[in-house]
Amino acid sequence: MSDLVMRMQAGDTTLGIVGAGIMGRGIAQIAVEAGVTVLLADARPQAAGEAREFVAGMLRRKADKGTLTAEQLEAALARLVVTDAGPDTGYGAFAGCHVVVEAVAERLEIKHAVLAGLEAAVSDDCIVATNTSSLSVTAIAAAARRPQRVAGFHFFNPVPLMRIVEVIGGTVTDDAVVEALITLAGRLGHRPVRATDTPGFLVNHAGRAFGTEAVRIVSEGVASVADVDRVMVEAAGFRMGPFQLLDLTGLDVSHAVMESIYHQYYQEPRYRPGYLTAQRLAAGLLGRKSGEGFYRYPDGVQAMPPDAVVPAAGGLPVWVGAGDPVDREAVRAMVQAAGGALESGDRPSAQAVCVVMPYGDDATSCALVQGLDPARVVAVDMLFGLRGRRTMMLTPLTDAACRDQMHALLAADGSAVTVIEDSPGFIAQRMVAAIVNVGCEIAQQKVATPDDINSAVELGLGYPRGPLRLGDAVGPQRVLRILEAMQARTGDMRYRPSLWLRRRAGLGVSLATPATPLRAA
Repeated sequence: MSDLVMRMQAGDTTLGIVGAGIMGRGIAQIAVEAGVTVLLADARPQAAGEAREFVAGMLRRKADKGTLTAEQLEAALARLVVTDAGPDTGYGAFAGCHVVVEAVAERLEIKHAVLAGLEAAVSDDCIVATNTSSLSVTAIAAAARRPQRVAGFHFFNPVPLMRIVEVIGGTVTDDAVVEALITLAGRLGHRPVRATDTPGFLVNHAGRAFGTEAVRIVSEGVASVADVDRVMVEAAGFRMGPFQLLDLTGLDVSHAVMESIYHQYYQEPRYRPGYLTAQRLAAGLLGRKSGEGFYRYPDGVQAMPPDAVVPAAGGLPVWVGAGDPVDREAVRAMVQAAGGALESGDRPSAQAVCVVMPYGDDATSCALVQGLDPARVVAVDMLFGLRGRRTMMLTPLTDAACRDQMHALLAADGSAVTVIEDSPGFIAQRMVAAIVNVGCEIAQQKVATPDDINSAVELGLGYPRGPLRLGDAVGPQRVLRILEAMQARTGDMRYRPSLWLRRRAGLGVSLATPATPLRAA
């Protein structure tokens, strides 16, 4: 075990923090609670004192709730020291620090200036960490006298609640420095995930598909903003829909990250943003912070448009087309339970609603391939079975009577139903496949281990499963099938499957734990 790692485990660790904004305050709070001495500094002289008062207030709340004793509160506050260190006075107060974390503005020249000041003051074995979320750790370290001691230590806001931290080594960062920061993160009560120095690191990189694919679906006229959010929450199991998340984060932040990662990856199609976010950003519709984004927020509460009204059922019979046997049986059972009439012949009658259940394809293509009348075809998404919200898709020619009959049958047991226009992959299929594919590409590039990819996304983004575990749950072969069909139908390289996915789907093994065999979807 290196001396640096042992020092991070010891009780006498001293941590310097440059930048007393919201991130610096959060790091300071978890550090003093963990028994670490913290020295605070900021370019604005009074900011460090304000930060101490903020942290003290948060700790007193915990004491009031009984999660900290009076003795623990006083000890934690004693470990939080305000200094006058800064660009004008120098960083001599940090001379005894074992680690210094800079949490200053995301501008390379500012970080280089802080780094130069720190290196003039701290010892040669002091670790210098950056909380950058968007800049290259290697580029920051390039200005250092000892670049091997510079690493990324990226926390998420609010730090005390988001119990994950990315630890990023630059091109020349010493492995012992990375291991020491991993140890320190664990001591602070956070789950460390190790990532390579690539655009977006791990969490921001893995989150690209959730927003960009949702924006594309809406811009194609397939579904509304509320449709997409409802499907992803009520069918796919996400805590928040993609447009709700964009409104919460703010387009001034989200769109900039979308464009940054897209350009840093030299226009990789998988990360391509859509025009809708740029357009709304230009209009000042940032989200909750501006009172309107993709939704309106009267009195600070999201105004969700009403769901579609369920039509009255007609008397049309239903014929279920070719597809997965389990899916076919589930749809047939649903129709019977709803009191609908089923046709069982090899071909539908001229009056029947023709139900198809594609993966990655659209309703029109299914009608043409199966030789069905497109005016009578309705597609049903079976990615998550018939649990939760159900999605049905129309061809451009689907008759209103066929549409209403199937909508009524799908909703007969009280289930919510979303009706969308024709699209390869519905809503959930497109978004889940894109999320899994980006996760697979991160694994393929060795940005992080499969376990860290999953943990980072679950903790940092709040997904119900990490992308590789999500792919295993849906089935790697099925995800591959969806992506291949979407790419073939659209010609868009954004849907090309990752080699990590292709190989593991072909071998029939897990995306997350490759030695584990999986049942074919």
